[in-house]
Amino acid sequence: MAKRGRLTVQDLRRQQFANRVPTGHLAASDLAKACAALPGGRATGSEGEVVDVSQACGVLAVWDHTANTGSRGALLFDRLWRRLPTDRLWKVPFSAADPVRTPNTLDTGDPAFATALADTVAELRGAGIALDARLGDHQYVVRGGEHIAIPGGASRLGVWNVVQPTWNATSGGCTEVGTGSSHIQAVGWNGSRCPVARTLLTYSQSENPDSPHFSDQTRLYSREKWVTARFCEKDILASPALRVVRVHS
Repeated sequence: MAKRGRLTVQDLRRQQFANRVPTGHLAASDLAKACAALPGGRATGSEGEVVDVSQACGVLAVWDHTANTGSRGALLFDRLWRRLPTDRLWKVPFSAADPVRTPNTLDTGDPAFATALADTVAELRGAGIALDARLGDHQYVVRGGEHIAIPGGASRLGVWNVVQPTWNATSGGCTEVGTGSSHIQAVGWNGSRCPVARTLLTYSQSENPDSPHFSDQTRLYSREKWVTARFCEKDILASPALRVVRVHS
């Protein structure tokens, strides 16, 4: 993008649903190595319970550092990251003089790491959630009895496509997103008189469960698809959903 010197609508669309987890790039490898180094693959939780965490090491090692609905390891990392002490995460803290390469080197020698890992593994297993579960199986909203998988992640993870769901382990994970990406738009111009625009209302347009627009755009959001906004007459006439109603006295 820098070489081209400009952004396109397609660039914006890709960025919205890239679902990269920057904290995963920074920390997941260190977490996996530190996990694998734990004696006997075990760690002690905050309540004194000894937990076998060996499976978590492999899950963190192969996770692709994304928060797509099919990502395996994203949920484990999210729940673990919430437990780590934010005031002493890094051996090299953030520096305004080197903002691109700092912070770095997770401080996995802190005893809080093993405790957080044990608590996270115990929490997920206690809820019947596999450590390598697909994110979308446990991050969803319910519309008309249907579970609709939701991509994205919490702001603390650095994910562009922010979602802040409610965690309820007994109900199956992260349910009913309260805040985050809502009205999304990618708009640009291609030299014509009309803007090129793609939009999405993640929670859909209608509160009426009987309306066809109760969950249609939420399903699109789950599939990382967009609505084409039609500004010009030629675009409106080209819409396959066009319906013309003539009113007269």
